[in-house]
Amino acid sequence: MRKQLATVAPAVAMTVVSMVLTLAVVVMWLGSSMPWQIALVVGLGLDGGWLATLAYERRLAAQGDHSTPVAVVGWAFGMAATAVLVAHALSEASTGAWLAVSWLPLAAKALWLVHGLWERTALTPVALDAIRGIQQEARDEAAVARARLRAQAGTEETRLTAVTEAGSRVARVQAKTAERLSGAWSTLEAARQGEGTARALTCVTDRVTPGAQPRWELPVWGPYEPVPALDAAALSDAELDRIVTDLHTSQTPPLSYRELSLRFRASGHQASETRLRAAWRRVTTTTATAP
Repeated sequence: MRKQLATVAPAVAMTVVSMVLTLAVVVMWLGSSMPWQIALVVGLGLDGGWLATLAYERRLAAQGDHSTPVAVVGWAFGMAATAVLVAHALSEASTGAWLAVSWLPLAAKALWLVHGLWERTALTPVALDAIRGIQQEARDEAAVARARLRAQAGTEETRLTAVTEAGSRVARVQAKTAERLSGAWSTLEAARQGEGTARALTCVTDRVTPGAQPRWELPVWGPYEPVPALDAAALSDAELDRIVTDLHTSQTPPLSYRELSLRFRASGHQASETRLRAAWRRVTTTTATAP
């Protein structure tokens, strides 16, 4: 009810002002050329028609209905009242002042139109409470989502910072270690290449072969050749099943997968863990379903 007064009160006030102003202008303007009683009747007729159409429109609106012809007649009365005010303003010396108030009838009609639109879109308190609850729930979920994202971003930032610092420390340690190893190796190489190294070693070691001069050889620090992998022929599924079957049934009760895997490797066979486990499952399934 309080919200309804926010739209109906301005419309009522504008309507009263417009009707009083229109009646006064008609009586003042036409009273000089005809009896004031007739001018009063003309003004009341203009205001009465405007008020009658407004009352009928309000009645239809209360019933949830609308009539286009009635609305057209109401706007026609409003435009007629505005036309009278404009004509009076043009005949007066202070034209601008009177033109400033000539829009009041149409303004009152527009305010009643706004109030009618508000009535057609008005909701019950229950619906408004439900809408407010839905909006509040949506705001709560959005706030929780934002907080979760901020927390995840902070955690990720902390993790990246820790990883970066740890990597930096590892790089510094590796650089220092490489520098120390390089210095130590340079010292050893200089000692090996020194002129007094052979004589010093000769004093403390015996000759292996007469006439041979012992020499102190340092291990070579450089690239190494990788050991090639053993090239063993891959077992087919049938061969793998046969070997697994022999191992599985070689003992009573049958071997578990762990024991079977150990014996399989100890026998010199090679197969990936995935293939060996798949073969063991096939063998055990076949053994379990056999009559």
